[in-house]
Amino acid sequence: MGTPTGFAYRVDERGTVTITHHGRPAGTLRGSAAARFLAAADRGDDRQLLLARATGNYKHGNERRAREHPRNR
Repeated sequence: MGTPTGFAYRVDERGTVTITHHGRPAGTLRGSAAARFLAAADRGDDRQLLLARATGNYKHGNERRAREHPRNR
């Protein structure tokens, strides 16, 4: 629980990284942002976490409150 899943990416011939989440477009990285992402992915960092952070779908700030809600206990 709490680990991002469903992200994938592909790199085109210009070096643009296109990120998808469950097959739907979630973001695009170009230039230095794409280079930093690819370097981190090559180092062996957790790719799902990297992709979630790159798309902004990471740590919205309400995780603790949601975890404490009666419906989630």
